[in-house]
Amino acid sequence: MLQREAHDEHRLFIDGEYRSALSGRMFEKISPITGAVIAQVHEAGREDVDLAVRAAKAALSGPWGKLTVAERAAMLQDVSRAINDRFDDFLEAEIADTGKPRSLARMVDIPRGGANFSTFADMIKNLGSEFFKTDTPDGGTAINYGTYRPKGVIGVISPWNLPLLLMTWKVGPALACGNTVVVKPSEVTPHTATLLGEVMNSVGIPKGVYNVIHGFGPESAGEYLTQHPLVDGITFTGETGTGEAIMTQAAVGLRDVSLELGGKNAAIVFADADLDKAVAGTMQSAFANCGQVCLGTERVYVERPVFDDFVSRLKAGAEGLVLGGPDHPGVGMGPLVSQEHRDKVLSYYHLAEKEQANIVTGGGVPQFGDDRDKGFFVEPTIWTGLSEASPIVREEIFGPCCHISPFDSEDEVITRVNDNEYGLASAIWTQDISRAHRVAPQIEVGLVWVNSWFLRDLRTAFGGSKKSGIGREGGEHSLEFYTERANICVKL
Repeated sequence: MLQREAHDEHRLFIDGEYRSALSGRMFEKISPITGAVIAQVHEAGREDVDLAVRAAKAALSGPWGKLTVAERAAMLQDVSRAINDRFDDFLEAEIADTGKPRSLARMVDIPRGGANFSTFADMIKNLGSEFFKTDTPDGGTAINYGTYRPKGVIGVISPWNLPLLLMTWKVGPALACGNTVVVKPSEVTPHTATLLGEVMNSVGIPKGVYNVIHGFGPESAGEYLTQHPLVDGITFTGETGTGEAIMTQAAVGLRDVSLELGGKNAAIVFADADLDKAVAGTMQSAFANCGQVCLGTERVYVERPVFDDFVSRLKAGAEGLVLGGPDHPGVGMGPLVSQEHRDKVLSYYHLAEKEQANIVTGGGVPQFGDDRDKGFFVEPTIWTGLSEASPIVREEIFGPCCHISPFDSEDEVITRVNDNEYGLASAIWTQDISRAHRVAPQIEVGLVWVNSWFLRDLRTAFGGSKKSGIGREGGEHSLEFYTERANICVKL
């Protein structure tokens, strides 16, 4: 009989079993919708983390390590199907953790969670290798060909904004390449990573291949994981300061890192853009998931002839958003994920007021007159009038807000967009295809959308520049990070 995890208590998942933390410590999971305690979570101590890492290490030389590529890919396809078979369970878990609208999680989070396994299962079966024929000094011939093997135990530290999607975005390719994983989900979104253990057991993934530890960062599960000498690689999505700390710890032992970090993403709206599409796209990029998207737009630059019209239309769109819980009629935006994060976002709302920004709309906390008043809601907010030096324009807020500025020329807007320490993503809105091809390569980011936002082909490279990260994932770029490559030279 399959072991099940209770929804009101999240234990650790180590070596194929749900276990209480040896540390004896627990912490509360708070609903972002009502502020109520909805679960108790076991916090992994150093001994718990050691057990998880050693289970993952042992699994590399067990049945998992003996599977062929085709057999491993078939098991990951089974994982993908099992996630979809339990779609509603994962949906309930995701919205309990995040409070996001059910329609959003149903359309994005859960389908991508399953696709991240099936996509990389297909890719690994078609992974080729280099082959070179070489003339040797003695007049003979040698052949050189590339080979690859799993990197080993991968520490996966995943964020709270898209918990299932971004966790499986790492676990999928890691397992496809034959590695084993120890996952440390965010302490505020523990549910889906824990639930995935049931799926792994149900499809016969060998014990120790997938492990989950809960806890915090410093002096808790996260730090113990990144410091563990048996961890061979670390992949992390989150804020830049934490990424720097992880990189410092990974330097001991020269472990590889893949870091997808913060962003202060810009959108450029040229006067020739289809304003209906540009406004609709910016509504999505600024306010979707309550602005808690690393690729979200917080800086908007609009060519002066259409500036007032764009601001007016975006204001109307923001004020038309319905705020509420996952099943509220017509809901367009849910709460922020935690009280701590709401305090951070509101600190920027207050700073904008102090700096005398023009508050186009929002800037505060909505009042509902019901249980939602105990949740972590904020108003969708638009500002204008601040200089490029303002923290509102320069620092990542990660909330449902944006600052809109006018511009007068291509060269000006390219300079302003690039004048930021982050470089994750950008969006360009124009009907001039020559301009699109001219401007996009000049933007110092890892990903540029033209007349769209959040379109992703999982085969393409994804990652940031500057303080937005190190490395690329997606397609063969993911497979490269999760494998060790070697060359074989054979003298004929």
